[in-house]
Amino acid sequence: MNVDPESNQAFVDAARTLGLDIAEKLPQFEEFEENLYEANAVMNLTRVPREECWLRHFVDSLLFQDLVPQGSALLDIGSGPGFPAWPLACARPDLKVVAIDSASKMIGFLLKNPLPNLKAVQVRAEEWQMCEAFDVVTGRAVAPLAIQLELSAPLCKIGGVVIAMRTPAEADLIKTEFSMISLQLEQVHERQLPGTDIVRLFPVYRKTDATPKKYPRTWAEMKRKPLI
Repeated sequence: MNVDPESNQAFVDAARTLGLDIAEKLPQFEEFEENLYEANAVMNLTRVPREECWLRHFVDSLLFQDLVPQGSALLDIGSGPGFPAWPLACARPDLKVVAIDSASKMIGFLLKNPLPNLKAVQVRAEEWQMCEAFDVVTGRAVAPLAIQLELSAPLCKIGGVVIAMRTPAEADLIKTEFSMISLQLEQVHERQLPGTDIVRLFPVYRKTDATPKKYPRTWAEMKRKPLI
């Protein structure tokens, strides 16, 4: 196993600043990293260089973990090879995490790297019949914000939250009204990746009522006429 002690210790230290003690789980993260880049050599699962994995995959996935209530059922839409789903499930065994993606190679990889509290499903979010099943719905690099929220809202429980992983460039867009899909913006959290000047925004939208049955629309409809 190709272990980089310096990067891994930086990951442990960064996780501690986020309120997580993952020292005992470090071997699991090391194994996942090894498996990811071994598979990536033939499957093209990620464009992130291995030397940046601990920061841009692991730490980035955990930046908002404190916003996720204990014992939550969490859905990660468009998880790819498992971000943020896998790091969240590993670092937070109290969570029940489901990762969905439409690509078989992504879900196939996750199925080969199981965790007891992580389920991987190959499905398109707009076609999945799991209405109001999750306390928290999130996703990284899923789609433009309006499409991400339209995909997320129907799958979130009434009273639950959608936590989008976005960038400062979208600060004004985040404040747009999304009451048509029963989401109300509660707060926007700003987080900085430790050791960098990279800033992430995590808008938290509360689901106030049942989402109208016409949502989500087909992918083509959402792209052709987004909510905003």
